[in-house]
Amino acid sequence: MKNQMNIAQIGHKFIGKAHAYAYSNAGFFFDLPVALHKKILCGVGDDLPDIAAKWGYEKNTQAWKEAVADPGIDIVDICAPSRIHKEIALEAARQGKHVFCEKPLAMNMADAREMVAAVKKAGIVHTVGFNYRKAPALAFARQLIQEGKLGRIYHFRGLYSQDWLTNPDFPLAWRLRKEAAGGGSSWDLGAHVVDLSRYLVGEIEEVIGHQTTFIKERPVAKYEDGLTAIAGKEKGEVDVDDSSSFLARFQDGAVGLFEVTRYGSGHRNQNQIEVYGSEGGLIWRGFEKMNELEYYSSKDPAGKQGYRTIQIGEADHPYVSAYWPAGHIIGFGDTFTHEIVDFVNAIAGNTPASPSFEDGLKTQAILTAVDQSVAERRWVAVSEV
Repeated sequence: MKNQMNIAQIGHKFIGKAHAYAYSNAGFFFDLPVALHKKILCGVGDDLPDIAAKWGYEKNTQAWKEAVADPGIDIVDICAPSRIHKEIALEAARQGKHVFCEKPLAMNMADAREMVAAVKKAGIVHTVGFNYRKAPALAFARQLIQEGKLGRIYHFRGLYSQDWLTNPDFPLAWRLRKEAAGGGSSWDLGAHVVDLSRYLVGEIEEVIGHQTTFIKERPVAKYEDGLTAIAGKEKGEVDVDDSSSFLARFQDGAVGLFEVTRYGSGHRNQNQIEVYGSEGGLIWRGFEKMNELEYYSSKDPAGKQGYRTIQIGEADHPYVSAYWPAGHIIGFGDTFTHEIVDFVNAIAGNTPASPSFEDGLKTQAILTAVDQSVAERRWVAVSEV
């Protein structure tokens, strides 16, 4: 096996920064089987050369096909908007490059299925950017659930709340246009919650949902970067949901309640997960408190029962031993580092990565079923989409 993996990163805005940060830190904190070399950064904008130099990339280009075609590239990392995920991933697979693609995987089910088929045919390692799986508290929560600490699971509740759209004058950024994003809050925020429900509880059989667009017209953005934008003078239509909620039935009999919104006043990035079972419960009040996990056990003595807060920072918690002494917490960006570490180890070990493109497809199927449920005002089985 090669002693170095060369990376071509497509995208240099908000999530692109997170990925570049991760590539810089993965080998610093973790013992990787190979060295990582940031070879090409691809993006659009006059700031690209400066950003590439700042982030430590060897060179830059505005032509993603040029980056993917470079014979020295081992990993193609897709941080670009959703509308071009498929095209880049298919070309990377055709050339035998391992692929890391941000969520949502694709713009629709047909594209997602085509992407899964392509990476399987190519025999490459593939992963999707569900970074919240890699928060140590949630990885530890999964361990507790799999050990049977919660008994039979009855309930999953997920709430993802942001407030960056409460101002009606915020511009019509690409995430608010179906042609660019594929969906609204449901596909953007809901993808994370749905993936976590599958990660912690299991597969969903059917859903029934409700969606709302509160402000249907906004100023067209003349500049945007991540979750910030500058408004122009013209107005445009918001054609995706601002808020989405749905009920779900899991295959094992558990029930789920999901709510996501970009109008959660006062919450910059609240992603709260609750799981309740016959013998205990878990609450993660992240991402604002990502290093805490609340745990309840019905097996505690009477009079001593109640939720306890576990500070995630001990060496035996997932990922934590690579960092600092106990109690010295890590942050949002480190979840992306964990994604890279797991991805590179999968490539080196020639094993499937988790989450895979199949996980991205399954999440997309659930979100598509929610959209269909909203349109048809009925329960929809995930198998229907």
